[in-house]
Amino acid sequence: MKHLFALLFIACCSTIFSQSLLEQKKTYTRADTLRGTLLPERACYDVTFYDLNITVDTLNRTISGSNTFYFTSIRDFQTLQLDLFENMKVVNITMNGKELRYRREYNAVFVDMPIRFEEGTQGEFTVNFYGKPITAKRAPWDGGFTWTYDRNGKLWVAVSCEGIGASLWWPNKDYLGDEPDSMRIACNVPNGLRCVANGTEERSTAEQNSTTTFRWKVNYPINNYNVTLNIGDYVQIHDTYIATDGDSLALDYYVLSYNKDLAIKHFEQVKPMLSCYEKYLGKYPFWKDGYALVETPYLGMEHQGAIAYGNRFLTGYAGRDHSRIGLDFDYIIIHETGHEWWGNSVSCRDIADMWIHESFCTYTEAVYVECMYGYDKALKYVNAAKPSVGNKSPIIGMYGVNEEGDGDMYAKGMLFLNTLRHVFNDDSLWWSTFKSMANRTFKLTNIDYNDVVEYFCRAGNTNYRPIFEQYIKHAAIPELEYSLKKKDKTNYTLTYRWKTDVKDFNMPVFVSTDKNSSTQIAPSNEFQQMNLTLKKDTDFSIRTDLAYITVTKLK
Repeated sequence: MKHLFALLFIACCSTIFSQSLLEQKKTYTRADTLRGTLLPERACYDVTFYDLNITVDTLNRTISGSNTFYFTSIRDFQTLQLDLFENMKVVNITMNGKELRYRREYNAVFVDMPIRFEEGTQGEFTVNFYGKPITAKRAPWDGGFTWTYDRNGKLWVAVSCEGIGASLWWPNKDYLGDEPDSMRIACNVPNGLRCVANGTEERSTAEQNSTTTFRWKVNYPINNYNVTLNIGDYVQIHDTYIATDGDSLALDYYVLSYNKDLAIKHFEQVKPMLSCYEKYLGKYPFWKDGYALVETPYLGMEHQGAIAYGNRFLTGYAGRDHSRIGLDFDYIIIHETGHEWWGNSVSCRDIADMWIHESFCTYTEAVYVECMYGYDKALKYVNAAKPSVGNKSPIIGMYGVNEEGDGDMYAKGMLFLNTLRHVFNDDSLWWSTFKSMANRTFKLTNIDYNDVVEYFCRAGNTNYRPIFEQYIKHAAIPELEYSLKKKDKTNYTLTYRWKTDVKDFNMPVFVSTDKNSSTQIAPSNEFQQMNLTLKKDTDFSIRTDLAYITVTKLK
């Protein structure tokens, strides 16, 4: 349930949205509200466990099955909401062997309970369903099933549903802020195929109708969109990672049979990566479930404990140099594994805060680069992402309507966190703050914008709210205006200020007065002046590699 209602408030962390964010969005519908808002019929109960059973009809590309909801009532109620797309059919909903009344409204299903559940009461009910789920046109960027064949002509099936929601294929409470504490997944497929889902495989059972049922157990809270099925001619490669404390983590790679030898060699980069992440983020958060990569027909997705891998055993991004600086690691492995900490363990409550998943995960790529190649290379990696940022819309979305922010949340988010690191100007404090956020403070919890800002305010004992607000809630980045006037041979007057959407914006920035040293200045929205000693005016520079800002030299 991941602390569904744990909300924290302090003065430095306002939740009020800026006017620029409010004005840029579209008009929302009742369907958007049902999908994205924690309405009373959703807020009344907390899911503790899902027992999902699926049969995949590969001939007709349909699925059928059941999901049993185990829940605890948060407040008194007699009607609750669950979610299942309209194209998927509810056969019936039962409790204690009796059918319950229900009604549909768009993709929401409202269920009338036979009794009034009082606060703190536990219960369970089962939804039986079937249908032909949406086929993804361009997975993983749109949601749905991918039905294809491997090069041996064997069926290869996968599902991805981030953003659109898991209710496109199975009934659940499709709200990110409520995750089950654990779940089971059973998947029945034709003989000759293997189904790989999340967690650990408990057993497989040969059925009498030439099918096999594979049963998986997830031992931790899990985002609904992370629940997955991968069906194909898979072979399993097993290995072990040893943590610094001596614990053993199971590593399992599920790849198409003809890619086994290629995968064994290519996945050697996993252990060094996990060592880096353990150093900077803490131990892998889903230790009992193990770490797994599963070959998929689409590029990749952060499915918890069963990471979708479709980079074709190439370096970079589908063979292209994603780093732009000549690094040859497999981007999909590095990025999607980062999501095990950022997105799967530390999770947002509302998709509007998807920037938390993507910004921190993308910054973790730079952490990996720094761990493997050093600080200077990591700084180049971060700054190489600047051309991909548009700064047209905020990277935070609108709460309550299933609306995420701009795609800049990846690169801009990484650049912002690099900026914040240098605002801290204390690497020991920065790395302890970063690690504690992932490994202790927010591990296996759901959080929001306010929680993140409050956390950094406390960690740095400084009000960083205006900085967060400018980078996260506004499209534009801070603009530093300055002039440099010569007084005599070596003395200059520097005049400077911040130009920002946010009032009372204060953010230190580094400047250089020669090639070998930098110092912090503290601009505000008001012009300030300081005297500098320079051999020549070209010795002066503003360290835009340490802060993601626009610089304007005034005449």
